Amino acid sequence: MTDVTTARPAAARTVALPEVWSLRALDGPVPAGIAGRTVPAVVPGLVHVALLEAGLILDPYLDRNETTVTWIGQSVWEYATRFEHAPDGHDRHDLVFEGLDTFADVALNGRSLGRTRNQHRTYRFSIDDALREGENELVVTFASPVAEADRASLAIGYRPHTYFHPFNAIRKAACNFGWDWGLDAASSGIWKPARIEAWSGARLAATRPVVTVDGSDGVVAVHVEIERADDADYGVSISLADGREARIDLAAHESTGVVELRVADVALWWPRGFGEQPLYDLAVSLVRDGDVLAERTHRIGFRTIDVELDRDEEGTSFRFVVNGEPVWIRGANWIPDDAFVTRVTRERLSHRLDQAEFANMNLLRIWGGGYYESDDFYDLCDERGILVWQDFLFACASYAEEEPLWSEVEAEARDNITRIMPHPSLALWNGNNENVWGYEEWGWAKRLQGRTWGLGYYLDLLPRLVAELDPSRSYTPASPWSGDPEIFANDPRHGSVHLWEHWNRVDYPTYRDVHARFVAEFGWQGPATWSTITRAISDSPLTPESPGMFHHQKAMDGNDKLTDGLVAHLPLPDDTEDWHWAMSLNQALAVTVGIEHMRSESPRCMGSVVWQLNDCWPVTSWAAVDGYGRAKPLLYALKHVYADRLLTIQPREGGLAAVAINDAPASWTGPLAARRLSFDGTVLAEAQLTADIDARGAHTFPLPDALATPAEAASELIVVESEGVRGFWFFAEHRDSTLARAELTTSARRVASGVEVKVEAGNLVRDLALLVDKVDPDAVVDDMLVTLLPGESVTFQVRSETEGDPERFCAPDVLRTSNQLVADWN
Repeated sequence: MTDVTTARPAAARTVALPEVWSLRALDGPVPAGIAGRTVPAVVPGLVHVALLEAGLILDPYLDRNETTVTWIGQSVWEYATRFEHAPDGHDRHDLVFEGLDTFADVALNGRSLGRTRNQHRTYRFSIDDALREGENELVVTFASPVAEADRASLAIGYRPHTYFHPFNAIRKAACNFGWDWGLDAASSGIWKPARIEAWSGARLAATRPVVTVDGSDGVVAVHVEIERADDADYGVSISLADGREARIDLAAHESTGVVELRVADVALWWPRGFGEQPLYDLAVSLVRDGDVLAERTHRIGFRTIDVELDRDEEGTSFRFVVNGEPVWIRGANWIPDDAFVTRVTRERLSHRLDQAEFANMNLLRIWGGGYYESDDFYDLCDERGILVWQDFLFACASYAEEEPLWSEVEAEARDNITRIMPHPSLALWNGNNENVWGYEEWGWAKRLQGRTWGLGYYLDLLPRLVAELDPSRSYTPASPWSGDPEIFANDPRHGSVHLWEHWNRVDYPTYRDVHARFVAEFGWQGPATWSTITRAISDSPLTPESPGMFHHQKAMDGNDKLTDGLVAHLPLPDDTEDWHWAMSLNQALAVTVGIEHMRSESPRCMGSVVWQLNDCWPVTSWAAVDGYGRAKPLLYALKHVYADRLLTIQPREGGLAAVAINDAPASWTGPLAARRLSFDGTVLAEAQLTADIDARGAHTFPLPDALATPAEAASELIVVESEGVRGFWFFAEHRDSTLARAELTTSARRVASGVEVKVEAGNLVRDLALLVDKVDPDAVVDDMLVTLLPGESVTFQVRSETEGDPERFCAPDVLRTSNQLVADWN
């Protein structure tokens, strides 16, 4: 008889479960045509997606169909599958679910394995007592997330929250219950991969490579945890692809250890714009008697990243420092890229990051009302040098600190810190979105009546877990955050701020009145692209307030705020297509004003993270890329205002000043011309200056009164330019200016990549744009929002496979200017 304590265990193996399961509704307000039916459901997947693919529900992205599918979140659903099992020589078998959404009972062959209550963590069930040779039946039953949220809220007691459902009572993506840009479509399903893991002896439970830099050397210390089924001795080795390796031994009863490897003259990983992104393949192996029982791999990068909040004479700084170099953050907030997150593929993420790079971004902030982002997302950011700020998943609400939530939060944080921390792009862990600010300013204290509201997570649990599991990363308790619990969280003099009064109540020129250290959220609404609107909404006539359009505006008083934010700058058109162009343009103008001001205050201000890059469905929102992945004019505005080199004219004490910002790796030296012009191009005053700006530097040039003072404000502007970089200052708003109808000479011809469009201006033309999606929804143009002085021209490159007449791109509903809006109104 073999002694099991000395037998050589076989290497662990993974057994795939079937990709297609069966799905049926068990209870709830299920429509008659669906009740009792069983449909195929791909795993990973969600109920909504399976029903859509089966043709049983209307697409909730279209018209007001969202209201026809709310019953799904109120119903109970069963996923079931069958699989074969034969003896495989292993004495341990675990059923692993990387993600279950959310309240699930898991049963194998009629035996309950356990119940889940957290969408954001991995579950592992030992199945040896239930597993049998031959056919096995696996059933996962999901309770109604809407009912469970209500039930949990009653159990733990009311806590203030935004919007309609008590999402803060459970651990599920907050925005899944609806947001001011999102669907109310509470989902259920096996939303991440599921598998069986077979092993003997021991398995790798966790591997955490803590990566640091020591002089010119890179150091990786891999913290290893193993789960044991015996008391044997094991070894753990780590190795890089070039053959460098290190090893430790774990004696009987030891389950944790640290293996360290030093890499001389290491190549540093840098954010985009600062250097290259070398990545090292790291293998971690569990070994016994010379046999590899299990292996994990990570791609790591050697760098240091710190987020510094230091007190100074002006308040408290907030700046990212990578490898000792301060980085001015040109970023955007990121929300889930689809309301049904399982539809987000690596290819789609890659395209979205292409758009972020097109807009010259170097950071994305993963907002706390969604998900811990996927490995695909982080892999792509590692490769591209895009820094990632990851919120823990608390947003716009107060959260109970009692059980069962406290243990669930700890479990999910441990899971996700361990999963994400190997990625070099991860720059910051942040405790929550707006919850400290909410407690201080939104009246929560009165409504809470002394109940816990989450501060224990943000100041105790989460920083302890980051320090334990990811000690080389920075942590902030909240966004906004002043750096000190005794200082108001959203104080512009201290730390990070969110600027929402400008959109909600004031106006965007007042961005210039705020002198922040770092702006982590601000933004302006605009509609989706025209082709997205007309695909998603079938209203006839289509108006800004027609039923479908109104349904696709989720912000409170959103249309009123759009109008209020427009009319001080541009006339309000009555024609829907003109309205669409005016609102799209105004969104871009608003964000440009804000970011130019923020960058002009460098290095006092060290970052702008605009709300938001992307959308999760076709909706009027703050996004630069709409819900079908099409770039709005805002994305082009961000490309311009986030360029390495920026010239902007800003009000300063005593008058106007030109500010040159050089965020490039080389110095900026050359003549800088400043001119005051009439709209017809006549030079009224000029000055020759010299730009001599260090790399990553900025300089302010006060403009003489002759340049800064107009004779006729309505018909004059200032232009500053150097080395092909140009900045403008108009003394009057568009609507108050004498901007005339654009005199354009256009031509279009087909080229290998699509269509080339040349535009020559006979007079001053402002904000020239090609809304190419009106011709071809898949078309992309290389630039937009170009201002031309009389006699100047620009050539646009349009990527398009359309076979139509290329002159269609020159039509007045496609080739847009602000002149069209102003001249016709005047």
